[in-house]
Amino acid sequence: MSQPVITRFAPSPTGFLHIGGARTALFNWLYARGRDGKFLLRIEDTDRARSTPEATEAILKGLNWLGLQWDDEPISQFARAERHAEVAYEMLAAGHAYKCFATQDEIEEFRETARAEGRSTLYHSPWRDADPATHPDMPYAIRVKAPLEGETIIRDQVQGDVRIRNDELDDMIVLRSDGTPTYMLAVVVDDHDMGVTHVIRGDDHLNNAARQMLVYNAMGWEIPVWAHIPLIHGPDGKKLSKRHGALGVEEYQRMGYPAAAMRNYLARLGWSHGNDEFFTDAQALEWFDIDGIGKSPARLDFKKLDHLTAQHMSAAENAALLHELEAYLAATDAPALTEAQRDELLKAMPLVKEKAKSFTHIIEKAHFVLTERPIVQDEKALSTLDNVSRSILKELTPRLQTATWDRENLEGVVTEFAQAHGLGLGKIAQPLRAVLAGRMSSPSVFDMMITLGRDESLGRITDAAT
Repeated sequence: MSQPVITRFAPSPTGFLHIGGARTALFNWLYARGRDGKFLLRIEDTDRARSTPEATEAILKGLNWLGLQWDDEPISQFARAERHAEVAYEMLAAGHAYKCFATQDEIEEFRETARAEGRSTLYHSPWRDADPATHPDMPYAIRVKAPLEGETIIRDQVQGDVRIRNDELDDMIVLRSDGTPTYMLAVVVDDHDMGVTHVIRGDDHLNNAARQMLVYNAMGWEIPVWAHIPLIHGPDGKKLSKRHGALGVEEYQRMGYPAAAMRNYLARLGWSHGNDEFFTDAQALEWFDIDGIGKSPARLDFKKLDHLTAQHMSAAENAALLHELEAYLAATDAPALTEAQRDELLKAMPLVKEKAKSFTHIIEKAHFVLTERPIVQDEKALSTLDNVSRSILKELTPRLQTATWDRENLEGVVTEFAQAHGLGLGKIAQPLRAVLAGRMSSPSVFDMMITLGRDESLGRITDAAT
């Protein structure tokens, strides 16, 4: 029986959930879930000066909004410091690591001399092969012994085989002289203890893999499958930064993007399945595989995100879309919908979700059902309601009162009325739009009339015509 797939997402709680981190989490989630495996969460909070509970909460909220639910309880890396130190001493006892008594001043002096002489600044501790009888009674760091010859090969599923000469690897510190474990040790111990089979992470960690393999080999542990994915770049092709705009996942929620569209878009940032652009979660889970990840950095493209959003909103179930829209309102501190507004918006959803590129867009299009009589026209709508237009509406009202209230009949009545007065349909549709919606951006006037119903539509028209 093959080993079950276990992936992990291991963010540092020093800020919001970055869009690049969100994509890493998504890739890990897709790979594990698509194979009936486990997706675990580890909070790498060993940097106590920069880690905050608020940042941890922001990461959890971002993952929850994206719908990337993890298995088991999130693990705190800091809370496992004793276990990390235990492994360091195991390597020491087995002869795969050694006590280093070099001070920071001595190490820096070595590096300054090496720089001045044009030599490598890679530090080689004189304590590696020292006789234990010569060990002084003073604090020491524990360094793992790196191989001195040959090369280390990182078998990476995205980058291919990456070869690093062993004489370019230092004997890295795994336990500091104050007894605290280093990040490089903690990551390996945590991944091993969590049973992680596949490490899918940004390619900025690629060089770390060679050093982390020192710990795996020293402990005789199985090395996980490596998959280092290229980073995300901005539209200008440069590394993503604050100058490119929205970075935090929660910011995308506040911008009005639905989670399904974000999952679809993030999946396509650096991964592909043929020429498929729009796909469902079920399809992504079925299709996703590491061999579909490209080697080149992906570029953030808001036009593509908007296009996918429009497709996902059109395809979404109306009730589900309404539920997420209410979460969007809460995230932006906007007033909650009343029960009546919820009912009306659900009725109007088939109209307003078509081609909508955000929840903001949906709310704008749905203004006609979210507002109440008397309808207040904005400046542009008010400009269409001159005396002539009001007179036309007043004359049109009796014909609408006797019309059968369906789209075909309403459109026929208005078209016939326009032709009888030598007017184009737009000359009547514009003032109708103004009195029904209070603004010129809205669904078709006939769709609005059907959605609002006979009494409400005629009431709004009568209010403006008198």
